[in-house]
Amino acid sequence: MREFLEKLNVIWQKLIAPFKKAFSLLFTLFYNLLGKIVGKERLEHWSTTFLAYRTSLKRKFHSRVDVNSPYYRPVIVLWKTFIYGTLGFAFYIFCVETNFLWLCGSMPSVEDLQNPKVAQASEIYSADGQLIGKFYTENRTPIDYDSLSPNLVKALIATEDARFYEHSGIDSRALMGVAVGILKGGERGGGSTITQQLAKKLFKTRKRSARGLLGYIPLVRTIVYKTKEWLTAIRLERNFSKEEILTMYFNTVDYANNTYGIKTAARYYFNKSPYQLNVQEAAVLVGLQKATNTYNPTKNYDKSLTRRNTVLSQMVKYNYLKQSEVDSISQLPIDLHLTPERFNEEDDEYAIYQYFNGSVEDFIKKWGEENDYDPYTDGLKIRTTIDSRMQKHAVAAVTERMRMLQQTFESHWLNQNPWCDEQGKEIPNFLDDVAKRTDRYKSLSRKFARLDSAIRQDSIRYYMYKKDTMTIYDWKTGREKQVVMSSIDSLNYYKRILRAGMMAMDPYTGQVKAWVGGLNYKFFKYDAVQQGKRQPGSTFKPFVYCAAIDSSAFNLSPCDKMVDEPFQIEVREKVRGRDTTRIWRPKNSTGGFTYQELTLRRALARSINSVTAHLTNRIGAQSVVNYARKLGITTTLKAVPSIGLGPFDVSLFDMVAAYAVFPNGGRHTDPVVVARIEDANGSVIEEFAPQSKQVISEESAFLMVHMLKGGIEEPGGTSQNMWTFGSLFKNGFEIGGKTGTTSNNSDGWFMGVTKDLVVGGWVGGDDRSIHFRSTNLGEGAKTALPLVGRFLEKVYDDPSIGYRRGPFPKPTITIIKSYKGCAPSSPIEQESDSTNAYSDSLFMLPPSIDPDVEIPDVPVDTTNSR
Repeated sequence: MREFLEKLNVIWQKLIAPFKKAFSLLFTLFYNLLGKIVGKERLEHWSTTFLAYRTSLKRKFHSRVDVNSPYYRPVIVLWKTFIYGTLGFAFYIFCVETNFLWLCGSMPSVEDLQNPKVAQASEIYSADGQLIGKFYTENRTPIDYDSLSPNLVKALIATEDARFYEHSGIDSRALMGVAVGILKGGERGGGSTITQQLAKKLFKTRKRSARGLLGYIPLVRTIVYKTKEWLTAIRLERNFSKEEILTMYFNTVDYANNTYGIKTAARYYFNKSPYQLNVQEAAVLVGLQKATNTYNPTKNYDKSLTRRNTVLSQMVKYNYLKQSEVDSISQLPIDLHLTPERFNEEDDEYAIYQYFNGSVEDFIKKWGEENDYDPYTDGLKIRTTIDSRMQKHAVAAVTERMRMLQQTFESHWLNQNPWCDEQGKEIPNFLDDVAKRTDRYKSLSRKFARLDSAIRQDSIRYYMYKKDTMTIYDWKTGREKQVVMSSIDSLNYYKRILRAGMMAMDPYTGQVKAWVGGLNYKFFKYDAVQQGKRQPGSTFKPFVYCAAIDSSAFNLSPCDKMVDEPFQIEVREKVRGRDTTRIWRPKNSTGGFTYQELTLRRALARSINSVTAHLTNRIGAQSVVNYARKLGITTTLKAVPSIGLGPFDVSLFDMVAAYAVFPNGGRHTDPVVVARIEDANGSVIEEFAPQSKQVISEESAFLMVHMLKGGIEEPGGTSQNMWTFGSLFKNGFEIGGKTGTTSNNSDGWFMGVTKDLVVGGWVGGDDRSIHFRSTNLGEGAKTALPLVGRFLEKVYDDPSIGYRRGPFPKPTITIIKSYKGCAPSSPIEQESDSTNAYSDSLFMLPPSIDPDVEIPDVPVDTTNSR
């Protein structure tokens, strides 16, 4: 026994050694602080008196106890351990409760515990002070305990805290289980009770602002966090009944997909009230709490199903269900009825900001995670850069012009289907193949998963072709309407509707002023500004010319000339794992070449493919990639000969930011969507200054604006359709622009630059196979350019915005390179040998249709681009 106690003493001394050092330092600090308060002499007198009294007690104790006994030392050690341990623990709790010397951080106050904070919606405001959206959760008060399904309560207790009704906030048996698990080296298990989890979620005990000095020490930080949660849980148990704690828990937790609180979650996932949830639905939502991303039924269906069945098994374990019931229920699929909640989505006044607000939401969520704020509960005021007047003009311009374009598209195809392959032939079974990617088809597939294959397909087909009343987007009015359609009919209808996107940005501040991600957010959730990535075609060409002008290795100017003549290059690619070569020969949109010497400005204005290919070859494809990156293109690019013709997908968001470098004197400025964030009382938390850096010279930037103006001023310029917006061209108004049209007219682009704004527009089908058959109708000059032109008309006609028509500012530096002498004397000057004015299209022959053929290094074969 003595040897055991001695070993125990050695182990104990090693364990408490770090705490002794820490206590010694704290005692010294406390002693010195007390000396300054009461005086050094008085403190020394107290210390002497205390030591004398301690010595007297020690003598009396030794006179009555046999200090030579073999058990004396071990017993004393045990008593000291108990006393010092008790005192140390009490002091530690005191430090946590009072944040002594700022060691442990703040704890919830009595008022916080008695009146838990009700979540406040965060509000989004435009730059001109208009409320344009909200981030919100369900309040904790709308739903009481009686509104909860008993299935929810049973599932939660069985899964998270089986002894919930037996403990007072801390489950000692669960903690012992965790300790045993750690000692065995196996599964640790979970020791947190429902009340502890509520304390963590409700009072944010782990947020950075609640940290003390010990909160920056990794292991110690965890101990302090857990202690806070234990103490807070005990207080919650004293202040609230078990039913109230369960209600608060269900009202505060996150159920993924921006659903907070059980009421929101039940409606979002199952379109039910919490009380209506059956046992399997309750198990899905309770199971989601373990990891909201991993067990999200909309993202990871199979994992969510497995987790649901685990929760059901726990309910059997604790006698809430019978095994026979679970055996039956576990075979059922998760029957989701997704019903997203939006902020006034039905109201046109707010719906026009939905695409933009999605970008703001992504930004705020990331910022909130980094700064310990929850935009859904903290009542933030988010001041954005969007201008409500310009946004309304942008939406109106897109709606107006797309309605006209859609009418043309309908007349163009009449009763024919617009989905065609590269040879112009209708793609067989197009709708049936697309239908398999829809949520409706996947839901039916899961519903009939247990049926025989043939019967399952017949059942799915029956419901996909079954007609019912539904609400659809009416492109003729821009609103919704009730129709009788089947799912296939609806798919057929929507696939024929052209999509569009437009973004306007202040090039000097980076502030996004207008953002139109689609025709109607309720029906078209995909954002064409930032999410959508399509081939930019000839709108990519300015990056080639920028590299040639800015690079000191080439040092070209707008007046330098190149010949419009055939170009070809040998391209290596892999076919069935073998290296092969082929010849790449780009063509102009006319199908021929003029063999004329053209200035670089005129070649860009007319979008001559041969000159772009020759120039790319001269400066190197990698140089083009490097400059595109410097200017702001973030998507994947490869240094291939066709890089200048825009064969790689980019976003409208990146393209606008890249073009903004030119009017901004060569500085790239990251687009800004949020200007500042305020708390619920209006105090500024953080302001966001634009991130800017010089990427090309100021002279090169000025020359590139001059080059872009050529699209409108040079004879044969592809952007001259802008002249149809004649009201713009007053008071010396100037604009630079570049059109782009990709293979088979699948994508139409226009990038416009004025002294005030950079505006980008895109138009195309939902699938690349949906397009105009005629370049005369489907090129960027006829599809995307009118959106931008009409928007600019509206903006410059609106005096409240403050923009005034006028020319680009004169350069503030001396321009060394020649640029004036080669510009036309008149924008309407024409030449008899001009090449196919106003046309800008890119045609690509597809790679081999052999499925074993690898994607070639050059994603185009024959190019005919303007």
